[in-house]
Amino acid sequence: MPLRNIVMLGDPILRQKAKRIHRFDASLRKLVKDMFETMHANDGAGLAAPQIGLSLRLFVVELEDPKTEKYYKVAMANPEIIKTEGEQTGLDGCLSIPGYYGVNVRRANKVIVKGQDLNGKPMKVLAEGYYAWALQHEIDHLDGVLFIDLLDSPEDLREVRHSDDEKEEVLK
Repeated sequence: MPLRNIVMLGDPILRQKAKRIHRFDASLRKLVKDMFETMHANDGAGLAAPQIGLSLRLFVVELEDPKTEKYYKVAMANPEIIKTEGEQTGLDGCLSIPGYYGVNVRRANKVIVKGQDLNGKPMKVLAEGYYAWALQHEIDHLDGVLFIDLLDSPEDLREVRHSDDEKEEVLK
């Protein structure tokens, strides 16, 4: 499985609304395998298709929630958040904006996301905490939204330094 190049901030595809997926075939499953491999190689917790230069409503997430120690792995096409509940505030980072992270980013604490699996069958995911955060981050990518758009002020954007204790908590 080949690694894909990650698109960086400044590439116009990161600001576009991605296109719906209509074909659920072997090429989609291969793409998802490539996306997981690319995400792992870059130490990410999630990756959206626009981040590898493809205007497709598709993302992958694989993570272990540090608070609950629960493991999650999902690939979803055409996702849509249908319900949110509560609020959480935290750090956010992105493979397409390396070297920076945001503080005081706000997202829903719980979400219900509906979409399609790799065979085109409907699926629904209920997520909370870190998992909900990651799903929202990836779905934002599909709508051309980056974590930097959620910052209240320019001071909330920080540069990662090797001495930062916080950087270990940054979501990717």
